[in-house]
Amino acid sequence: MTQNPGKPVSPADLRALDIYEFAKSGRQAAGALRVSQMPRMLAEVPADVPERDAVFTWQGEGSTQPELQDDGTDAPQPYLRLAVHGSVWLTCQRCLQPYSQHLDVDATYRIVATEEEADEFPLDDDEVEVIVGSRQFDLVDLIEEELLLSLPLVPKHNVCPETHESLLPGAADDETDESSAADEDEKPNPFAVLEKLKQGGSDDKKH
Repeated sequence: MTQNPGKPVSPADLRALDIYEFAKSGRQAAGALRVSQMPRMLAEVPADVPERDAVFTWQGEGSTQPELQDDGTDAPQPYLRLAVHGSVWLTCQRCLQPYSQHLDVDATYRIVATEEEADEFPLDDDEVEVIVGSRQFDLVDLIEEELLLSLPLVPKHNVCPETHESLLPGAADDETDESSAADEDEKPNPFAVLEKLKQGGSDDKKH
């Protein structure tokens, strides 16, 4: 495939990109997006962090790949590859303090014309996703969607700087449960006691 950088993509074009022409021409584009340009991502960021409006860099590349058609011929089909990198502030669910989470997206999409075609598309390749294309495609929305999907289910530090006081009662309950389990372990096993008695009886007979 011949690479063709083509004309640069302006910020306005990102909201109304001809994704078919982008793929057919093998165009490439790159840029940066602020979290403030992605409202759903911004809603995930704590309000009191110093760098709330973080920047994500992205790169997009269009291409076509031959695919076998119903009539037995090969025809070029549109594809998009998207990479996004950056860090965002989230709230740790263990200590309730903000921390910086790095996010990486590297996805390849097969572009189809309709939702029906997307639903029927055979997902034989786990590495390829399916998106519905448009002559007015919103690339920012796709980038935001991928970033949201890459957020951890339970955001947390690898090692928390401290434990939040609201979480301490739960920890105390856990300790109580553990001590109860320890107490149970310390209770004498009746069979062990019986064995000792037998051994003691045998010693007495020896004397």
